[in-house]
Amino acid sequence: MSSGVAPTGANTLDVTVVLPCYNEQDHVMQEIERITAAMDASGFSYELLVIDDKSTDGTLGVLQAALPDYPHMRLMPFRTNGGSGTARRIGTREAHGRIVVWTDADMTYPNERIPEFVRYLEDNPGVDQVVGARTTEEGTHKILRVPAKWMIRKVAERLSSTKIPDLNSGLRAFRRDVSLPYLRLLPPGFSCVTTITMSFLSNQHPVDYLPIDYAKRAGSSKFHFVKDAYRYILQVLRMVMYFNPIKVLMPLALTLLGLSLIKGIIDVIRYHFGITTNAVLLFISGLLIFTLALLADLIVRSRGDT
Repeated sequence: MSSGVAPTGANTLDVTVVLPCYNEQDHVMQEIERITAAMDASGFSYELLVIDDKSTDGTLGVLQAALPDYPHMRLMPFRTNGGSGTARRIGTREAHGRIVVWTDADMTYPNERIPEFVRYLEDNPGVDQVVGARTTEEGTHKILRVPAKWMIRKVAERLSSTKIPDLNSGLRAFRRDVSLPYLRLLPPGFSCVTTITMSFLSNQHPVDYLPIDYAKRAGSSKFHFVKDAYRYILQVLRMVMYFNPIKVLMPLALTLLGLSLIKGIIDVIRYHFGITTNAVLLFISGLLIFTLALLADLIVRSRGDT
């Protein structure tokens, strides 16, 4: 690991800005300059932890050349490509700041507002995470991406019983100590931002939102619509199953049991107290899922890490 002037010991700084980079050679320095200027003027002690995720262009060389000019910058080059989730997970674990900020290096997020997010947490000790809620959608596959993200967000809101203005924003600040138990849950890809949101919400850690503008990205997008949308949905369900499985399983169990009761009554009337196989299968399926929901909830409550 190469570094500039690195802090001595963990949690000695106010803020760590984690900046994953993958093939961002043409604009990464613009982001570093923007973040550095904002943080220098903020009055917060900070480090800029830049993680090169095994870029195949000249990103690493650009970053290494910049180190002498940016004393608050710490460079962590990966030997293999791990994905943005891996970079954020390791960056958060290795952070020296009490507050960790996640953002991207693709010029989409208003990184000059990072001090505002940090100040929000400082001024609101009851809030554990603040997320930049995008007011526009500038990503690729916009005609498909907007309704898909809306649907996934509504599923997440239903499962978490919380209104979520932006489920997968890449700009957020949170308290490092609160996030540590959930780092092992972060997947390697883009859905890591969904995971950290759902982890906090599922464990009653307050999450607030600040509206932000979202610009068209520089360079080429790494987002793959079908694959990443599928991962987002699975990750939302996985998080709720991990923290509150009864909310997912019990409605299905009660629905099947209710249908079996209705079907049984119809069968008794129609077949002179005879019960069809369909009614029995509905009842057994509902009973099995009902039992599984109770067992899963018992495991969650006895796990001791929530």
